Amino acid sequence: MVLKESDSELARGDTAPEFELRATDGTHYSPEDFAGNDALLVVFTCNHCPYAQAKFDHLNGLSDEFDDAAIVGINPNANAEYPDDSYENMVELVADGTVDYDAYLYDETQNVAREYGAVCTPDPFLFARVDDDWHLAYHGRLDDALDPDSEPTEFYIEEAIESILTGEEIEHPDRPSRGCSIKWREE
Repeated sequence: MVLKESDSELARGDTAPEFELRATDGTHYSPEDFAGNDALLVVFTCNHCPYAQAKFDHLNGLSDEFDDAAIVGINPNANAEYPDDSYENMVELVADGTVDYDAYLYDETQNVAREYGAVCTPDPFLFARVDDDWHLAYHGRLDDALDPDSEPTEFYIEEAIESILTGEEIEHPDRPSRGCSIKWREE
């Protein structure tokens, strides 16, 4: 495990890069499939990383709490050297309820993670719906728990989602997420 902090090229206000990825239900999803929501949280995550695993329940709770926000996980670790992150294991995590948010997608080419500038798992990007497009509103950690065993006391992403849903500016700055490095394939 290599510990990384997120540092994307996307800035607040930038339009979400497009994608069309297969979910655990076999359906392909793009950002437009969630256009009926006011907020879209895209989290680059995976099955095996302890930092990502520590946030599964948090993301499930966000999905339950916010009806007008879509919570989407994207697994970029399509690397044969990390079999725990396989699509089949993603399907199992959704089937057993470990992952229970709007969609869990597989970035088989790793191109989507590259376009977003994701570097670690988890790496959250929160978008607001503005003029029929998704615009980055916040890129950063979900909460203040920096280690898998820590209990959070501040919930940045909830505050950010609530700000979007009430039409207010997000007050807090982007804070780099921390987690395992994405398992890039050698090209």
